Amino acid sequence: MSPLASYLFVPAHREGWVQKAVAAGAHAVILDLEDSVPDAEKQRARVQAAESIRWLRTHHPEVGALVRPNALDTGLAEDDLAACVVDGLGALLLPMIRTADDVRAFSALVDTAEQASFGSVSGRVGLIPSLETAQSVAHCESLATASPRVRSLQSAVARGGDVERELGFEWTADGLETIYYRSRAVLACRAAGLGHPLVGVWQDLDDLAGLERFALQNRRLGFRGQLLIHPSHCRTVNEVYGATPADLDRCRRLVAAYETAADRGLGAVDFEGEHIDIAHVKTALAVLERNGEA
Repeated sequence: MSPLASYLFVPAHREGWVQKAVAAGAHAVILDLEDSVPDAEKQRARVQAAESIRWLRTHHPEVGALVRPNALDTGLAEDDLAACVVDGLGALLLPMIRTADDVRAFSALVDTAEQASFGSVSGRVGLIPSLETAQSVAHCESLATASPRVRSLQSAVARGGDVERELGFEWTADGLETIYYRSRAVLACRAAGLGHPLVGVWQDLDDLAGLERFALQNRRLGFRGQLLIHPSHCRTVNEVYGATPADLDRCRRLVAAYETAADRGLGAVDFEGEHIDIAHVKTALAVLERNGEA
């Protein structure tokens, strides 16, 4: 997956909201066909979602386009994918996943939709299982490897959400009660070679200081992007997950210092009072790559 920080939910049936998301600085837009769309609006939402994906591809190809379809057991997912698997769609955020079989079932539906839309099964549309059930958290490792389409996992730890009800924890702003669940998602992603684990969401629309603390904790745990429910949260999350100019400059100096030492036949060097070796260089290079300096 691309190194995008902010993934903003947009109710798919709301015209003009994708444009507002882009204006707010969202790195990616999640067109929601599930919880935020009333039953009577589902079909119109599908049509509008496809139009929004095409608009993004034409006018803002740098902004990721995702869709959250309805869950498998609703009987709506197949129609969701038939309408929304169009050129420009990057991935599906999969709701209420419980087992690897659920991921594979979605993958098969995408195969059919890609064949109908593109004339072949291209594999271009990725899958991001959302860990919002007890089973999905318990079996997150198998979800990460359930299909070649899986691009990431999303640890859903929002206040009052499905996972709080299923797991029985009591949500706090400090987040200590969900650190284990979030860490499981990061580990499962990394072990499967998925380098961009995602987390969501911060519910308090006005508490930007709390959002910043939550985002910083998640970044330190290893997450690389965060799902959002309000445009006002984009700037904070983009800043927290992005490296500062000072961070990038330090990484450049570290790499340069090691390369100078390597030219002299040294495998380790004292860099500004810190012992570094090739492992530190690889970490610094990864930071530079995530921030567009490959």
